[in-house]
Amino acid sequence: MDIKGYVIDMARRARAAARVLGGMDSGAKNRALGKMADALEGSIERLIVENAKDLEAGKAAGLNNAILDRLALNNTRIRQMAVGLREIAALPDPVGEITGIRRRPNGMQVGKMRVPIGVIGFIFESRPNVTADSAGLCLKAGNAVILKGGSEAINSNKAIIAILREAAVSENFPPDAIGFIDVTDRQAVMELLKLDDYIDVIIPRGGEGLIRAVTENSRIPVLKHFKGVCHVYVDGKADLKMASDICFNAKVQRPGTCNAMETMLVDREISPVFLPEMLARLKAAGVRIKGCVETRAVDPAVEPASPTDYHTEYLDLAMNCRVVGGMDEAMDHIAEFGSLHTETIVTGDYARAMRFLREVDSSAVMVNASTRLNDGFEFGLGAEIGIATTKLHARGPMGLEELTSLKFIVLGSGQLRM
Repeated sequence: MDIKGYVIDMARRARAAARVLGGMDSGAKNRALGKMADALEGSIERLIVENAKDLEAGKAAGLNNAILDRLALNNTRIRQMAVGLREIAALPDPVGEITGIRRRPNGMQVGKMRVPIGVIGFIFESRPNVTADSAGLCLKAGNAVILKGGSEAINSNKAIIAILREAAVSENFPPDAIGFIDVTDRQAVMELLKLDDYIDVIIPRGGEGLIRAVTENSRIPVLKHFKGVCHVYVDGKADLKMASDICFNAKVQRPGTCNAMETMLVDREISPVFLPEMLARLKAAGVRIKGCVETRAVDPAVEPASPTDYHTEYLDLAMNCRVVGGMDEAMDHIAEFGSLHTETIVTGDYARAMRFLREVDSSAVMVNASTRLNDGFEFGLGAEIGIATTKLHARGPMGLEELTSLKFIVLGSGQLRM
């Protein structure tokens, strides 16, 4: 079978599986998720062996350290994948929830019911742990899923999918509920994006090139999980110790993630006091810093920052620093250079905090907290399929509810249109 036929056949079978999944009860879904978690923990050695093949190939291909870090599996990360599946199982099942019932003058009742989306096409790069999270979330929300991971993680993803599928099938899930495109030819993605008769939504998660290619070629609605050019604004009314800890965590704790800080904005009012120690702390942790003229006046070793740098998602121990003349200038900078992902203000001023929350337009806006906290697990969603930076139909970390839709329901007693 050629690639086009292979992808169409998988999508057809996923469509049939989705009809079965939509009628499965919560107990069956939760038992399957538990078995999937147990199976991952029982296959740690196998997964590490397969992952080592991908890491070796990645190093040979010259992948940078940030990508290799996202690609790597170890005991802890595999166990975290299992924990994520159990967290999903423990969450309330949104499917079938009825809300907003109201009685009309003719006596009929109108409301909404939460239902699965249907078939989800998920295209992603690097992180193989995403494979387990996305499969678990889609199944709990009653959706079939077709996964297409990056070629750099092909061996890891094949092993994870085989383990998850076998566990799900043991609980009478249709085997086609979890589809995986196991060819690395990019034609497979292009064929997938044409199948609007079978697939209801495409979710791409990865670099800018992937997102643009999917958006430009898809006939299917796309929920973009775009790059994370995240900002921390240190206000003139900030607690400087808190601000230092938040900025350090946002950049250094795990710089290769989409919710890591890429630009630190500092109010001119406190920059002479805050910046010297903050820049020294970051540099001691190995962070490469680019900055504006005022930042470089504090530390001449800081490299000059260009407008292109302010658009850059470094995904590494590198960042920008800019001194601004207050919150309005900080918000203008975010509006011009941000990617609608995550922004934080550090301030002790309630009015400024509330204004920042109202006026900054991103998937998550925070007060006195690290950008690294914009995450499905941290938000209590159990896990996430990604962080949507579009505005329809979901925004921010996508958990179970975001993988469902709503339909109107009517409860009548013989009413007719007059």
